[in-house]
Amino acid sequence: MKIAVCVKQVPEATGHPRIDPSSKRLDRSGEGALNQYDVNAVEEALRIKEANGDAGEVVLVSLGPERALDALRKGLAMGADRAVLVSDTAAAGSDLVATSYVLAKALERESADLILFGQQSSDSDGAVLWAAVADRLRLPVISQAAQLTVAGGKARVKRQTEFGYDVVEAGLPALIGVSDAINEPRYPSLKGIMGAKKKPQEIVSLADLGADAAHAGEAGSRTEVLALTPPPARGDSQKIEDDGSGAEKILAFLVERKLV
Repeated sequence: MKIAVCVKQVPEATGHPRIDPSSKRLDRSGEGALNQYDVNAVEEALRIKEANGDAGEVVLVSLGPERALDALRKGLAMGADRAVLVSDTAAAGSDLVATSYVLAKALERESADLILFGQQSSDSDGAVLWAAVADRLRLPVISQAAQLTVAGGKARVKRQTEFGYDVVEAGLPALIGVSDAINEPRYPSLKGIMGAKKKPQEIVSLADLGADAAHAGEAGSRTEVLALTPPPARGDSQKIEDDGSGAEKILAFLVERKLV
């Protein structure tokens, strides 16, 4: 069984995300990491492979700049077999619509039996990309999987809802969006970290996928950020810039108003 896991490089959680005022996009120039929600999807793929006697393959699929491979290597260190990164300047600035197009093209090339996504990415929290990709591939899709078993050519999912749980089955190939409650991801071993560097890591262009550049990047996007402005002031408020004395300034503000 071939399992494809769509993953994403996101800004490091310990950093300070900011919007680039010139491009009106998230500034990704800092340190990057593998999206934490995608780590759950990688872990689940590895567990399915192990349950089948380590038969088959787990391949990571991503869209991003070449340096995104650094983040993908965490998934390889965990045990994934190889990684495919779509990296093309024509894909820069892709929104949900354009991203789903490019990923669908990459997944068509892989012809996986099962496709896994994390429930969302920490940099946008949209939680709908998996549905858009499934629609393009015309595959059954199940979201919020808290439990997943694969047997007899079917995926059986225990799915979280606001009222409890649903149990849903879908024939393979299928696309599953897993929740962060599905498992506890393993830590990569030192052997795994060292071995990750030697595993196949393929960088492909839009042309390699037979993808039309007109449907990727800004050209293929259907949303546009027109302007960025700070939120309007709310009543008698004061903005405090923390230069090391932020706590003292806040305390003085509260004392002045006899709130402490």
